[in-house]
Amino acid sequence: MVKAVVVLNSSEGPTTVTGSLSGLQPGLHGFHVHALGDTTNGCMSTGPHFNPVGKEHGAPEDENRHAGDLGNVVVGEDGTASFTVVDKQIPLSGPHSIIGRAVVVHADLDDLGKGGHELSKSTGNAGGRIACALWVGVPVSLALKAYSPVRMRLGLNLDLGFEAWFVGL
Repeated sequence: MVKAVVVLNSSEGPTTVTGSLSGLQPGLHGFHVHALGDTTNGCMSTGPHFNPVGKEHGAPEDENRHAGDLGNVVVGEDGTASFTVVDKQIPLSGPHSIIGRAVVVHADLDDLGKGGHELSKSTGNAGGRIACALWVGVPVSLALKAYSPVRMRLGLNLDLGFEAWFVGL
């Protein structure tokens, strides 16, 4: 079972995502924001990578990339990962906000669009979806916790918190 703790923070600049994951296989795992906040069919319902301006897949530092392309998380031999992502393409408010969308951890490494595989320019050839969570903009005190197999607490500056859940496949 994948467990996570993630904090989101943004104040008139890039969004910072700081987190830790456990329960994953060691190695690199693609980490993306997906377009939909739908987990009715597990992580498969989350749609493609979040791509509001129609670019191709790339690395987080690339100008030409999906907004949701956050690269890879590095999981150690103990199955845990700690990470920080600072990104101007994943705002917490406005028309391109990531709130209400899903974040997905993939089975394999993301080749950042440079692998030469037929899926490199669309998904980074990152493999199956092994865990996902919804970034839901609900104050923590009002969040429903009933259906979560694993809880993931997301915080936002200005004391606005978020609840989300990782759904393992």
